[in-house]
Amino acid sequence: MTPMNTRCLKLGLVALALAIALVSAATTSSASSTFDVKQYGAFGNGTTMDTVALQQAIDAAAAAGGGTVIFPPGKYLSGSLDLKSHVTLRLEENATLLGSPHHDDYRQVNFHGLVLADKQEDIGICGAGAIDGQGAALSADTERLWKQGTLSDAKEDERPVLINFRDCTNVVVRDVTLKDSACWVEEYRDCDHLTVEHITVHSLVAYNNDGIDVDGCVHAVVRGCDINSEDDAICLKSGDRACEDVLVENCRLRSSCNGLKFGTASHGGFKHIVCRNLEIYDVYISAVALEIVDGGEMENVRISDLKITDCNNPFFLRLGHRNVHGEIGSFHGVTISNVIAQIPDRPASEFTKFPDYGKHNGRRTLMTAAIIGLPGHPVRDVTMQNISIIYGGIGSQPQPGQLTLDSLAKVPERTADYPEISPFGILPAWGFYCRHAEGIHFTNVTLRVQNADYRAALLCDDARDIALDEFHVQSVGTEPVIVLNDVQGAAIRNSPAPPGATRFLATKGSTRDVVGP
Repeated sequence: MTPMNTRCLKLGLVALALAIALVSAATTSSASSTFDVKQYGAFGNGTTMDTVALQQAIDAAAAAGGGTVIFPPGKYLSGSLDLKSHVTLRLEENATLLGSPHHDDYRQVNFHGLVLADKQEDIGICGAGAIDGQGAALSADTERLWKQGTLSDAKEDERPVLINFRDCTNVVVRDVTLKDSACWVEEYRDCDHLTVEHITVHSLVAYNNDGIDVDGCVHAVVRGCDINSEDDAICLKSGDRACEDVLVENCRLRSSCNGLKFGTASHGGFKHIVCRNLEIYDVYISAVALEIVDGGEMENVRISDLKITDCNNPFFLRLGHRNVHGEIGSFHGVTISNVIAQIPDRPASEFTKFPDYGKHNGRRTLMTAAIIGLPGHPVRDVTMQNISIIYGGIGSQPQPGQLTLDSLAKVPERTADYPEISPFGILPAWGFYCRHAEGIHFTNVTLRVQNADYRAALLCDDARDIALDEFHVQSVGTEPVIVLNDVQGAAIRNSPAPPGATRFLATKGSTRDVVGP
């Protein structure tokens, strides 16, 4: 086992031990002292505002040195609540913390939120109950206030999230159901020792409904979650500091945007991240999107054991420069392995789960897996191993406006754009497109299209050190199977030409030092 793999294994074991310890601590706290919200005057009828009573129960638990605030069955209508150190909220089965539909009932830490915590420790939310943000009504109220001139806008900063924890230590959120947020569902920023496990997220009633946002957190575990979100299902960000030592495992993800995403905020970077055993399905953009566009560094990321079905794009790896006046970041040391992906050609009419989908993503399907850097700033050291992808195919002949091998320079750079794969348009390869890349290795990769596709299966443009070993293409078009344009150094081994190929390899531009096939 290599030192890098050993490092990743140790990360997983440490994270597992950490999660067990945190859950044990929360259980111990629950057993020590409990505070029933109804004893503090909460009605739980879904119509009477219970904010004051709920906050009094939390304050009483904090004053006692910690404990568990119990929500018996009922619907507890509330505005913002401040969760305090050593306090856990436990929502019993058939208990719902119901967010107020009125914007004025919420306060702001970095975001407006229903459950807030700032610089607290040993806090948690658990139980078989739910938190319902009533996001459709709350978003409408926020829009109303903006149009009246009361608010400066109705964007993310103004629409409340369900859980908003910042600068907290030892956080456990488990088992609960989170639904219908007006914005991101839950945001954990600059937290240490975070565990989010076995939660269910269902939020499609407003835009920017990220399922889970982990921003600048260190020693974090996201495990066993089932997420259905309008925006990115699991999104790692790095604003003020790096997102580091994070384990994501055993999750089921659906999104009208991206399934698993790192970015777009990337100032602090992403280091030592393990994501494994994920089911990603019915995703409208990319199943996995890894992005460095605001500076920062992507380093030592391991993603493995993915089942991807009915997604529009399997992988988008991007080094960009959205922060045009800042430094360009770096992107290196990523391994994606053990993946089975299905990327069908789906009609735009299928994308009806959220009405603004077209505004965000242009209703584009069949987007090529892409590894794209910048001129002079390549994406480096990426390994794709044990990958099988089936695409739908876009047709046997190029349509007007679609790129061919004679127009590679027309592929847009999109240097400062918001990073998504869709604005790049129909790329000149159907399997993988690599541009401004170095040290890209494909091992035991199988690509197939169900219908016709005229394009190359793999196209590398302005690249160095490309290695293909057991690179199997099972469907071919009219263009060469593999195209290398301005590639300095490539090795192709154990990769036979597929039946029916008129030409397996084409080299263009200044390509040199190609070994094999």
